[in-house]
Amino acid sequence: MVSSLDGYLGFLGLLATERLVELVLSQRNAARAFARGGVETGRGHYRVMVVLHSLFLVACGAEVLGLSRPFPGATGYAALGVALAAQVLRYWAIASLGEYWNTRVIVVPGLPPVTRGPYRYLRHPNYVAVVLELAAVPLIHGAWVTALVFSLANALLLRVRIRAEEAALGAAYAEAFAHKPRFLPEMHRD
Repeated sequence: MVSSLDGYLGFLGLLATERLVELVLSQRNAARAFARGGVETGRGHYRVMVVLHSLFLVACGAEVLGLSRPFPGATGYAALGVALAAQVLRYWAIASLGEYWNTRVIVVPGLPPVTRGPYRYLRHPNYVAVVLELAAVPLIHGAWVTALVFSLANALLLRVRIRAEEAALGAAYAEAFAHKPRFLPEMHRD
């Protein structure tokens, strides 16, 4: 029988594999963007983001193993549901951006902003997925310190990242997304 700890560590392994696949896709898309005249900004904070996200999965496992965190039952299942929902949102955003998606801030001049998929509702659905993931994945197995520390660090990073990204995207982006919220979709009552 597989224990909750084995299942959790396996889940972290799958997330690590997923991130490696994303990096390969990102590098391919970045090369295409550069070939089309893409300009990169935000290189300084990118290094911080790589370190933060690399340490995240390690910290999840280390806290659970090092502090013998037990599986929290219903809370753990709820956190797993949120983490899986975050993955669905992440891949909806990636699919919507297509060849324009990558982990860096690279803008090809003259291209219109992508406004399909979750971008119809939010400016930054991928960052919503990351926020949900950084909070939920550790909580699947009770790693609340990791959830707190990495969520706070990510909030600070996103303040810098979003400003850099929105500035790089320019006026067309600002116009297309002027009435769309950054993180939470607006609920309209009819």
